Amino acid sequence: MQLFIQQLVNGLSLGSIYALIALGYTMVYGTIRLINFAHGDVYMMGAFFGFYLVNTMGVNVYVALVLSMLFCALLGVVIERVAYKPLRKSTRVAALITAIGVSYLLQNAMIYFVGAEVKAFPSPIKTHVFEVFGIIINSKQLLVFGVTVALMATLQFIVRYTKMGKAMRAVAVDEEAAQLMGIDVDRVISFTFALGSGLAGIAGILVGIYYNSISATMGTTPGLKAFVAAVVGGIGSIPGAMIGGYLIGVLETIVSFLGGSTYKDAAVYALLIIILLVLPAGLFGKNVKEKV
Repeated sequence: MQLFIQQLVNGLSLGSIYALIALGYTMVYGTIRLINFAHGDVYMMGAFFGFYLVNTMGVNVYVALVLSMLFCALLGVVIERVAYKPLRKSTRVAALITAIGVSYLLQNAMIYFVGAEVKAFPSPIKTHVFEVFGIIINSKQLLVFGVTVALMATLQFIVRYTKMGKAMRAVAVDEEAAQLMGIDVDRVISFTFALGSGLAGIAGILVGIYYNSISATMGTTPGLKAFVAAVVGGIGSIPGAMIGGYLIGVLETIVSFLGGSTYKDAAVYALLIIILLVLPAGLFGKNVKEKV
């Protein structure tokens, strides 16, 4: 039982990363019904920007977290304005293909400039180990979990209790009606991309700190799994993205603990299939009827 609880703790740390990335997917989809497959590579860009700040410029890691969030927020807005806004009235397939194209563009641009090899992320935080009732917890896990919970609480507050959050929910329900009510839809969509991309940027640095390594292709698999987390939780639902991320993180850790590390990815996609068969809208999604 003690070993099982230990794996749960490890799974929560990994799930925190998935949850942060999944929030960007679910916010963008909930607002404009776009699956932004470039989101995983925004997370990768945040990791490399943080790497540059900490390794080259000697910036404090906590300052680097904030600056990477701002950098990725700006990058998200630029991607939305340049690649997605012109296609807003086009078919969803066109926007989806464009998102995949942006993803490969970012990934290959980073491979060109920094190479495809894995880079060692500097370890600016000393690792302290704590033992609580026989469960080992280190300071990096506490940092990842603490930052994630704080950001999720802040995001929930913004969406629920601020003017911009109310505007985001209005656009998600009916974009045309929101525009008629005087809401600047373009501004709301840009803010949504900025918020989601900023969270992904912080996730990138947290992964660098936690695993001490980053690469130009690091956004592909976590980005896909974060998308699975958003779908499992109910894409468009912020609490669903959080629960989905933690669920997948714990599932991967438990499967590895049981000796099936080779099959941990398969377990994640098997969970996706099962959830969609039983609950097509996800754990926290709402079934919406559409007129034909």
